[in-house]
Amino acid sequence: MGKVHGAIDERIAKFINRQVVFFVATAPLSADAHVNVSPRGLPGTFAVLDEKTFAWLDVTGSGSETIAHLRENGRITVMFCAFDGPPNIVRLHGKGRVVSRYDPDFDSFVAHFEDKPGTRAVIVVDVTRVSDSCGWGVPLMTFEGHRELLGPYFSRKGAQGSAEYRVAKNRVSIDGLAAYDFDPMETGKA
Repeated sequence: MGKVHGAIDERIAKFINRQVVFFVATAPLSADAHVNVSPRGLPGTFAVLDEKTFAWLDVTGSGSETIAHLRENGRITVMFCAFDGPPNIVRLHGKGRVVSRYDPDFDSFVAHFEDKPGTRAVIVVDVTRVSDSCGWGVPLMTFEGHRELLGPYFSRKGAQGSAEYRVAKNRVSIDGLAAYDFDPMETGKA
């Protein structure tokens, strides 16, 4: 039923590009800390960059677990499920890295995506394992549309307000791991 692939081939890339939501799993090294699973899927915010690289635009949110875990250890799994059409599940295992809006190579990565208010980073996954499985247990669901809440919220905040939000809400994970090791207010690049 399941199959391991040597890379993200054309068929898998097409499947990924058709999805409207995917899930990201990360974990800290401490056995006492929290494992995190987050949904992603704003339109125009994720892409297969090549057969061994997947990336997404990370928009400021209520937490910073993925970023904190990746900064600590880099372990990540990305999962796509077919909620319509033929059943399928694709998992990308690998090492993730955070390219924040304050990093010098941010502009080259962010160019792959639509501009989104509140963007704080691009998450790049260097894929080490690609697998797919049947997906027979995944329910059939109808997509109604994307929620139009996050973009307008950070548009109203503006660049300065978005930076202040990241300082207040995104500096550490729920387990106290550092998500950002700088103060965006001091960099001059909100």
